[in-house]
Amino acid sequence: MIALASDHAGFEYKEKIKKILEDLHLEYKDFGAFDSMSSDYPDYVYPAALAISRGECDRGIMVCGSGIGVDMVANKVKNVRSALCTSVEMAELSRRHNDANVLSIGERLTDWEVVKEMVMIWLNTNFEGGRHQRRIDKMHSLTGC
Repeated sequence: MIALASDHAGFEYKEKIKKILEDLHLEYKDFGAFDSMSSDYPDYVYPAALAISRGECDRGIMVCGSGIGVDMVANKVKNVRSALCTSVEMAELSRRHNDANVLSIGERLTDWEVVKEMVMIWLNTNFEGGRHQRRIDKMHSLTGC
């Protein structure tokens, strides 16, 4: 299951991403925001990230205006590895090399056509493991990770 979260500035892309997931027959849980009225991303991103940390959701996609805020909040949660991506290559490498379980996106800074490609590649790219697993293990050994 994919956790989805946004604030008002990411609401439109979150809704479009839901359609992509539905077309792929992938289950998702929408943690909000539920409209485009001004809202605070931590109110939605933190519960979504907790659901990933607890194993209730496998991965997540978070959207705000820049992507920075949702990325920062998601990365505060243990076992969450959020990657703020602005290109298809970044999205692919975030999965392949970093086993990112959250994709963070900036609606105001990333064109929708790029976001569509990023979401597809991110959903369909597997973690390579190997030398990259050692780095993930080191990351998780750090305090608060």
